[in-house]
Amino acid sequence: MILSDFDLESMIKEKRLVIKPFAKEIIRENGLDLRLSDQVARHNPGRDTGFLIDPSDPSTLKDEYVLERMPKGIIVNPGTQVLLSTIEFVGLPDNLVGFVELRSTWARHGLFVPPTIIDAGFSGTITLEVFNSSRFPILLRPKVRFAHVIFATTLNRVRNAYSGTYLNQKGVFLPKKL
Repeated sequence: MILSDFDLESMIKEKRLVIKPFAKEIIRENGLDLRLSDQVARHNPGRDTGFLIDPSDPSTLKDEYVLERMPKGIIVNPGTQVLLSTIEFVGLPDNLVGFVELRSTWARHGLFVPPTIIDAGFSGTITLEVFNSSRFPILLRPKVRFAHVIFATTLNRVRNAYSGTYLNQKGVFLPKKL
């Protein structure tokens, strides 16, 4: 069952769903809008086009990205991919999952975020993989509502709540070895 604004407000008030910092304006009809932080991870410009990323080899992941703080705005150039983070720390109980999508206004400008699932029991900020398919650079300002999360309850509590690598992540969290 997808949660309504009423359901979300109740769960947040009862602290079954944790959203920090919380602002009432992020609650939408049937989901929450999450805002961008000022942190961005870009592919390392020091790597040449012959560099091969091997997700099973940690040595290739070490310098794959460069992290930056961009308090006035993040420019995503055409044809590039960046990692961004939400301001909000999200904590889900063991019977709730989240489906993260890009707010449609941003998609209409040419940005793309692959489908992302927040597993039951997860807590942390949400790292977003963002690709600019537009011909133009796009400016993203911190604190703007950027992603939309639809929450759904599971029929039963999950037996194995999320306990993986990204649990309690804060800010942009870089990929780990497979």
